[in-house]
Amino acid sequence: MKTTEAFKLEPGSEYPDLDFVSERLDRLTRNSIDLVNWPVFPHRPEVDFAIAYTAKEILLKYYVTEDYFKAEKTTDNDEVYEDSCVEFFVLPADDRIYYNFEFNGIGTCLMGSGTSRETNVRADLSVISGIRRKSSAGTKPVKELKGRFSWNLVIAIPLSSFFHHKTGSLRGRSFRANFYKCGDKLTVPHYLSWSPVLTPKPDFHRPEFFGIIKFL
Repeated sequence: MKTTEAFKLEPGSEYPDLDFVSERLDRLTRNSIDLVNWPVFPHRPEVDFAIAYTAKEILLKYYVTEDYFKAEKTTDNDEVYEDSCVEFFVLPADDRIYYNFEFNGIGTCLMGSGTSRETNVRADLSVISGIRRKSSAGTKPVKELKGRFSWNLVIAIPLSSFFHHKTGSLRGRSFRANFYKCGDKLTVPHYLSWSPVLTPKPDFHRPEFFGIIKFL
């Protein structure tokens, strides 16, 4: 089981500018999303993430270099996992209810919550609209590009997004979580994880395999 640490930023503003967040996350240790859990899908793009938090938000930055890039979904709660996609699944309590935050390369978000794939329900768009995002690839749709392509995505997830829970202060707490990279409908599909997923076929909705985030 993987473990990572998230440090608190004190930006002087409850909702700091995403350029500021991006620059601060660049200074932190990066974690690799590099596990190929299913040999039938051996393709492995280069993917890292950095994580921090403020009193109001969890802050993430994904750094991606891949051979196929696609970002055709432009409406939140579309099937962004069919594009070049990065994901954050997190379990903030011991009640088995996790949240999945999935983003394509232009920041379109699919968000859901449940205790398993079968019970997962997509979040209301009013919740998703509060998630701040900024991609180096812009916001316009992109048909699949072939060739070495690098992009990054900065994300600020309000603690209010965890609508089944009262999160309170994060300092000193630990959440179970996993981080993923996928592309279901790219020319060469791939499924990578940060913490190992021990299932016969790709399945990210498995909180029993989540690692741990320690909020310092």
